[in-house]
Amino acid sequence: MDPFSSPAPSSGSSGPSTEALMDQVKAQLAQAYAEEFLETVRSKCFAKCITKPGTSLSGSESSCISRCVERYIEATSIIGRALFSSSR
Repeated sequence: MDPFSSPAPSSGSSGPSTEALMDQVKAQLAQAYAEEFLETVRSKCFAKCITKPGTSLSGSESSCISRCVERYIEATSIIGRALFSSSR
């Protein structure tokens, strides 16, 4: 066996460890999505909607934030569906 080859997996060890790895990857992806979501809301929606920062949001600022967040959620959903449907 050359030094760059990996040993062949044993027949009984690939099941549970593969599932555990997939669960870990899914958890990391979910965390990355949540972080991206918060960063987008903070950077884009806040910058667009909050014209005069203060101790509370005005009605128009609150509505703007809600619409911005809803659009972001809808856009990421559309992109996700397109990516997953094209990969099948």
